[in-house]
Amino acid sequence: MELYRTVLREAEAEQIIERSRFIAHIKPVCSREEADDFIAQIKGEYRDATHNVPAMVIGDKSQIQWASDDGEPQGTSGAPMVQMLVSEGITNVIIVVTRYFGGIKLGTGGLVRAYTSSAKLALQEAGICSVMEMISITTEIDYTYLAKLQKLSGGDFDIADAVYGEKVTLDLHAKAEDEEDIKGILMNLTSGSAVIKKTEKILAKKCNVIGHMLQK
Repeated sequence: MELYRTVLREAEAEQIIERSRFIAHIKPVCSREEADDFIAQIKGEYRDATHNVPAMVIGDKSQIQWASDDGEPQGTSGAPMVQMLVSEGITNVIIVVTRYFGGIKLGTGGLVRAYTSSAKLALQEAGICSVMEMISITTEIDYTYLAKLQKLSGGDFDIADAVYGEKVTLDLHAKAEDEEDIKGILMNLTSGSAVIKKTEKILAKKCNVIGHMLQK
């Protein structure tokens, strides 16, 4: 089950609009404190910029939504970026768009478009993922069956980790509703010799949602 969408990695993107330079930095975060630290980092790095505009959405239900215009006209920069993130269903993310003013005023509509388009460029660079509630099945099998199990990986389950000892210990990630099916596959494949060591719920990123799906 998909819990929410977020970004895969920290990234940056840059564009020039009417001689103004816009640099967007983005990072996945799990708390307001982590987001605030990132804002401070970017402001320190670009302390000579005209504006450093932050926007964050945090929480599996997007409980925290915050932005600042950092000197731009009210409602023309930070708030539109938050609105874009919420409309796309993206959370646990902080974006800071830095602007070096190029001498040409963009107007209210121009500023909104400039900041939101910069944020979207950063999203595309970072990659958008679905965070799923899944299970991890830790199993121990004989080496005899490893190649066959590897061939099945990528279908109903993924092999997330492997430890090679006297036997092979594997962590298999799958949808929670497929638990019994995966265990059945293991038993059938190994003629009942697979040992299920533990099963636990996890959160995992499935990166099958990409930037071009963002609204224009």
